[in-house]
Amino acid sequence: MARTNSSRGRSRPQRHKDVLHTQGGHRTGDFRCTSCRLDVSLDAPGTAHRNHCPNCLTSLHVDRKIPGDRDTDCHGRMEALGMSVRPDGEWMIIHQCVSCGELSANRIAGDDNPLALVRLALRPLADPKHAGRALLSL
Repeated sequence: MARTNSSRGRSRPQRHKDVLHTQGGHRTGDFRCTSCRLDVSLDAPGTAHRNHCPNCLTSLHVDRKIPGDRDTDCHGRMEALGMSVRPDGEWMIIHQCVSCGELSANRIAGDDNPLALVRLALRPLADPKHAGRALLSL
């Protein structure tokens, strides 16, 4: 016999619903990483537009010309190829879209996984062929 709320004499408290009932089903301002499946907040220390997962550094091809414009039609997964450093010392992640092949440079965020960043920076030293492939794709 199934119990109902009225048979207990009190109603069960409603669970907090912080999920939007829209496509994707994530909280406002969040996205789910297509690689490691981490729920990621759009708020990122050190940058105005979060565009990659702080855990695995994977991104989505969502911006067309300007960071944060979210104006592209591709929406392919962007893999982190390597690192670049600006003259002012700021680190940039070089991403390549696996769907259309477009390259982009994205600022690192203050909460990015330091181990993932160092691994990415050292990748050309560990695999010299990788550096050649990255340069050929430019």
